[in-house]
Amino acid sequence: MRNAPRRRQEGVVLMIALIMLVAMSLAGVALMRSVETAVIVAGNFAFKEAGVQVADRGVQEAARWLGANSAGNTLQNDNSPAGYYSSLPPVDPDYFDLTNWSSSVIMNGGTPDASGNSVRYVIHRMCTLPATPYNDPFPQECGTQASRATSEGGSKRSQAFQFEGPPILYYRVTTRVDGPRNTVTVIQTSLAVPIGA
Repeated sequence: MRNAPRRRQEGVVLMIALIMLVAMSLAGVALMRSVETAVIVAGNFAFKEAGVQVADRGVQEAARWLGANSAGNTLQNDNSPAGYYSSLPPVDPDYFDLTNWSSSVIMNGGTPDASGNSVRYVIHRMCTLPATPYNDPFPQECGTQASRATSEGGSKRSQAFQFEGPPILYYRVTTRVDGPRNTVTVIQTSLAVPIGA
């Protein structure tokens, strides 16, 4: 009669051990999934950071184009094949929507680089009116800064050096990088270019 209760207890312990084993297995699977998620997030962050670094190529190319075309009246008019616009848009489009990049410069003909990034950019002169000189009277407004041929000047006191050099006009370069894993990076940079330089 003493053996019967002992057998019943051994069966209960086996069931409890199996339940604990299943619970530990589920906890192990959940831990592995959380580690995988963290690795994916870190990888996506690395791709995003790489896109920011690659976007600098678009800014450099836009700066070269502005420097080569800053003489004369070239920058008073739009040049959509070169991705250049002589005024800011009335309302900025959604630059993350690829359909808004139809009149942009695509570097390397759209061929991605070795890392899988493709770069495109547009340039906007920071003026309110298109196809007009920067110094037209009202209502034209442009982002400009006075300059001087030397580093001195700018004081408002009497007998201070006056600004005599060509004014500096500001341009905004918007660069988009499409990278691996559907990474999209958009940056905007302001460039200051002396007029007629």
